Amino acid sequence: MSLTFLPIWVVDVGGSVLMIVLAFLCVRYAQRLRRRDAQNIVWAYMLWVCLALALFAVSRSVGHIVKQMLIVSGHQPAWARIQPFSGAINTFAFIMVGAVTLFFERTWTLYESIVQGRKALEVAHGELFHLNQNLERLVDERSKALARSEHKYQRIFQESKDMLLVTDRQGRIRDLNPAGRMLLGMDASRPKKPAERIFADFLSLEDWQIITRSIAGQGFISSAEMDLKTGDGGRRRVLLSGGLVAGEGEPDTLHFLVKDIEQQHIAREQMAQADKLASIGAFSSGIAHEINNPLGIILGYTQLMLRNEEKDSHRSADLKTIEKQVRHCKSIVADLLNFARTSAPKKELCDIQAVIEEVLHFFRQHSKLEGVRIDATYDPRIGRLLLDEKKIKQVLLNLLMNAQHAVGRQGAIAITTELMPNGQHASIKVRDSGAGIEPKNLSRIFDPFFTTKPTGQGTGLGLSVSYGIIKNHGGEIWAESVPGQGATFIIVLPLPADQRGR
Repeated sequence: MSLTFLPIWVVDVGGSVLMIVLAFLCVRYAQRLRRRDAQNIVWAYMLWVCLALALFAVSRSVGHIVKQMLIVSGHQPAWARIQPFSGAINTFAFIMVGAVTLFFERTWTLYESIVQGRKALEVAHGELFHLNQNLERLVDERSKALARSEHKYQRIFQESKDMLLVTDRQGRIRDLNPAGRMLLGMDASRPKKPAERIFADFLSLEDWQIITRSIAGQGFISSAEMDLKTGDGGRRRVLLSGGLVAGEGEPDTLHFLVKDIEQQHIAREQMAQADKLASIGAFSSGIAHEINNPLGIILGYTQLMLRNEEKDSHRSADLKTIEKQVRHCKSIVADLLNFARTSAPKKELCDIQAVIEEVLHFFRQHSKLEGVRIDATYDPRIGRLLLDEKKIKQVLLNLLMNAQHAVGRQGAIAITTELMPNGQHASIKVRDSGAGIEPKNLSRIFDPFFTTKPTGQGTGLGLSVSYGIIKNHGGEIWAESVPGQGATFIIVLPLPADQRGR
């Protein structure tokens, strides 16, 4: 090798060695980038390109080094035989680089799709995470709102003072609130859903048919007044409203609101009774005054005629009969006038217990009570009441006589006093164990001349006069009765102002 050829040799051989070194340095750096971000396809591509170029560099550099070594050693003809293999290896290396590049183009397209899909998934994940958080919040809010609504419904259902009732179409009770249980007389310790009880059993057949027809025709019934049977055998006047609720996947149900209007019903009847009695009183007063004068004249002339007749004559007996009947008529007229008279009673403070005891003593002395038991119970909380003692005695005596007639020869009569819950009134109850009063007669017992006694045993004015006396005292009087279980007459009188609320 000549001196002039040495630079070419050094450059060729040194450049080849440096190409190999640089190629493998590139491969090493590409591997480091690949390890740092294994998911990045660019670094994968760079690694494969570096490997292909390193292969090309090795093939190319080794060929140049072998060539220079053979030339220097004088074996140049040998290179001619090796050169085709070196070129083939170089060509294969270039093919590898091209293949990697072509493969990368498709891989890059797929990678972009994957990246876009990943970004879409990340966005969707973020949205789902946001929705999940909001959904949890919304579910929590809706659950709390539902719980509040359920609590409010339960509170209204449990604490309502009116009956709230749910039945099926056949009237079987599915749900009933405590107020309804109390009104129907059901035991509160029983399960909440007395499913085998039939609401129709607590109504008359006619009323239940009215309900079913109205709901079948209109889908509801509104403010219908009916009598409801209670557990103790009594009846309560109620106002009933209800409607059909279609079930979603469940049987239809009937929902009812039942309001107890017994006291309003009694007050309404009492007002009607008061109006009726006031009208009858005014009418009776006029008639009584017109009849009283002719009766007085008849009685006077009868007595004058009796003076001139012998005591044992038939004419004297006839005149005495006339006198007796005229006096009876004048007694009836006097009762009419007492009923119609609206003059204020002469009130004074009286011990109601002492008043009742005096009446009972008189009643026992003048009535045949061998088989009748009389019990008296007094409330010690009641003080002295402001009363017209004579008139109150008249009322009590009339009630006791009616009770005696009701029980006959065997039975019991009870008279009790009680301080009312409002602390402003006292009640007096006269109860008997007789046959009771028919419902159709209960609203008429205070009417003048109305009586269920046989002819000749009563005028029908006793209760009417008693009603007027109690009203003039600022009180109330009414009767409660169940046929076959006796009757109770209740008098309510106001307490003096200094005793109220104690």
